[in-house]
Amino acid sequence: MEKVVIIPTYNEKENIAAILQAIFSLQQHFHVLVIDDGSPDGTAAIVQAMQKEYPKELFLEQRTGKLGLGTAYIHGFKWAIARGYRFVFEMDADFSHNPNDLQRLYQACSAGGADVAIGSRWVRGGGTVNWPWDRIALSKGGSLYTKLITWMPVRDTTAGFVCYRREVLEAINLDAIRFLGYAFQIEMKFAAWKLGFRIVEVPIIFEDRKYGVSKMHKGIVKEGVLGVLKLRWESIFKDYRARIKNTEGEEAAA
Repeated sequence: MEKVVIIPTYNEKENIAAILQAIFSLQQHFHVLVIDDGSPDGTAAIVQAMQKEYPKELFLEQRTGKLGLGTAYIHGFKWAIARGYRFVFEMDADFSHNPNDLQRLYQACSAGGADVAIGSRWVRGGGTVNWPWDRIALSKGGSLYTKLITWMPVRDTTAGFVCYRREVLEAINLDAIRFLGYAFQIEMKFAAWKLGFRIVEVPIIFEDRKYGVSKMHKGIVKEGVLGVLKLRWESIFKDYRARIKNTEGEEAAA
């Protein structure tokens, strides 16, 4: 199997079974890795029950406590690389990302020449549904701010619906990614861009969650604002590319 979708969860019992069923019903076959941070609502138990139906397609990693979105994805990336997946996806559990769009992101990387395919709200053809104006302003403003500060040619820098080719994740020193929340998505894209990988934005319609509670809070926003400034500072005055580049493979080859 060459494709795996990583879904971090915390208290997603209303959504998890339905999103998994939707992914497994797609024509393109995907494996799914759920990384649950000790959800007290029983999210992990629902996944465990579904593993009986999908023993070769569905995987679960359980962690103790809320350790952050970034660490969940880093854990998942390492897990996927160790098992030989060629295409690794990020996706939310709450249907804000349409499972049908997984196939479009996959095509962008497998046949369209992209190394990183971003499900983008802010390119032509993209948009949002039922999203409050303040969240739209925060997302658009955050992406514009990031683009102005870093010069990164990406319209939706905070997007969390992404497909990475294996080579991208292998090239990045994942242990050097420092941000945990809002800024994690920005730094992963920035690192891929700095290492010379081709990033393509695929238009999607982002729909606000119907069930559960948003994980956004002021601390995540603050990390994003300050994190972007740190990335820009390092890119000007320090060799960010050298810090973020994974040299283990090169040393082994030598």
